[in-house]
Amino acid sequence: MKDLNFNYIKDLTKYERQNTWEVNIGNTPMGGSNPIRIQSMTDTDSRDTEATVDQLVRIIKAGADYVRVTVKGIHDAENLKNIKKELVSRGYNTPLIADIHFNPKLAEIAAKYVRKIRINPGNFYDKRAQFKHVLYNDEEYKEELEKIEQHFTPFVQLLKNTKTALRIGANQGSLSDRIMSRYGDTPAGIVESVMEFLRICKKVDFKDVVISIKSSNTRIMVYTVRLLNFKMRLEDMKYPLHLGVTEAGEGEDGRIRSAVGIGALLADGIGDTIRVSLTEEPEREIPIAKKLLDHFKTYLNHELISAPLHAQTNPFEYERRSTRPVLNMGGKQKPVVVADLADRSMNELLPIRGKLIPDYFLSNNRILDLHGEEYPIISLEDYLFESTRWGRMKFIRTNKMEFDRFMDMHPEILFKLKQTRKTVLILESFNKNPFAELRAFFMMLETHIWKVPVILYHKYHERNLEDLQIKASADYGGLFIDGYGDGICLSNSGNNITFTELKDLSFGILQASRMRVTKTEFISCPGCGRTLFDLHETTKKVKEHFQHLNHLKIGVMGCVVNGPGEMGDVDYGFVGVGNGKVNLYKGQNLKKRHIPYENAVEELEQLIKENDDWTDPEH
Repeated sequence: MKDLNFNYIKDLTKYERQNTWEVNIGNTPMGGSNPIRIQSMTDTDSRDTEATVDQLVRIIKAGADYVRVTVKGIHDAENLKNIKKELVSRGYNTPLIADIHFNPKLAEIAAKYVRKIRINPGNFYDKRAQFKHVLYNDEEYKEELEKIEQHFTPFVQLLKNTKTALRIGANQGSLSDRIMSRYGDTPAGIVESVMEFLRICKKVDFKDVVISIKSSNTRIMVYTVRLLNFKMRLEDMKYPLHLGVTEAGEGEDGRIRSAVGIGALLADGIGDTIRVSLTEEPEREIPIAKKLLDHFKTYLNHELISAPLHAQTNPFEYERRSTRPVLNMGGKQKPVVVADLADRSMNELLPIRGKLIPDYFLSNNRILDLHGEEYPIISLEDYLFESTRWGRMKFIRTNKMEFDRFMDMHPEILFKLKQTRKTVLILESFNKNPFAELRAFFMMLETHIWKVPVILYHKYHERNLEDLQIKASADYGGLFIDGYGDGICLSNSGNNITFTELKDLSFGILQASRMRVTKTEFISCPGCGRTLFDLHETTKKVKEHFQHLNHLKIGVMGCVVNGPGEMGDVDYGFVGVGNGKVNLYKGQNLKKRHIPYENAVEELEQLIKENDDWTDPEH
């Protein structure tokens, strides 16, 4: 019987969009039977009408369904009227969204001019957390909730009257002290901060609400959205969801991290609108989002998948699948990268470019290690009936459909597989929905308590590296987020994508899914009208200076609105505070205040050295 505690979606083995309420947002409704919408956000000064509208037009032309604008103060809020007027005069009717923190009064002004308002429950009525230990007893907590309802209900009525939709957007790291006091900075706390507002919306019958929960940590983002979905199902709510990995970064890292996090949820049919947050020009986010959504259209009408659902892992927190160690695979070892040599020899590819050196190599029907050892790849039939390989290290290559058929005919294979200590599976999927089929295979392994390590393998047929990055990250990232898989091997037909690009992508997927860190992780916001320096150039400068510190996570944030909180996952942070000044953090602790921007990189290096985290780069 299926454990209803894990019932966060209707069916784990079938790709289908979940049923949500339709939300009216201007002329472009979301949720219900509408297509998944794409959006982005400006990074201009919202008081500069011409620059903002120019950028809005570029985003809209790229294919955005909605566009969001920062509202910092009264002048920004009032200027939305001019932005809207100029946009319409240029022939664009795309719904505008106002992004508001801290000040409910700004939201009331903005509601006159835009079709949706985004608020953050962590700082809209509550004060943003000061990261102090504050204790609320039950009565005090209840009083605070009643205050929120008293303030929030008239605002919701205003939205109803102006036909303005609402997005309740919570971010990890921007919770209030009240929530933090009871739940900590946890998925449960993030979800409850949203549910408090949703219960009020439901009470006054306001359904034009969209929800988002974001984090730069893909695991936290995925587990928290699943938990929210589960809690909403329990309380008979069907509000549509906005998906995004906040502070995803730029370049290939930003694309892979976004595809891993957003893809893990889209694969389950969760999500009604997405934003790919890149530290790049905002219009560049739109083609990535389109490619991601197009990929999941290929999942439609996939072949039926069967699975023993009682063996589902906990979808709300990380737990690595338990396996026996074989060589350096499985057990407590980090997942390995197996690089496909295709028709080349190891000698042709050595020395391998870059610092990321694969653990093993695939060469036709053999696996090779860096020391020249060879291990055979055999079929299930060979394994069961070929006794000469008993006791020798080997890899078995199979897929779920083949394995199910073989096990029906030869159930004794399970007993033999349980006995062996020198076997690793290479598992692939030919289903249009590889995510669900591979997950179903792992459930079957759990049912039979078969602890064999598994390498996930897939051969793609892509001509473009970015397409491959998005598809492979979306197909496999969610499996690693759930603790499935002891290694990855990606192949691609043709010569358009190099050996180096393929093996670097494998490492990138493992890092984005939090399974194996092999390079410095840079977490940078996409920028908005609050950004206080050239975020794109600064991020590149910080990356170049600190990229050799592969044991660290470094955050680059444009402003102090969410920066300090949303850097909760980093070791060091670089945050703009206005007037050409930067604050430097170790974790969430402010260490250096108001450093001149031009000196900030050197000061950050000094801070890292003071904490014994610095190593000199190799030359």
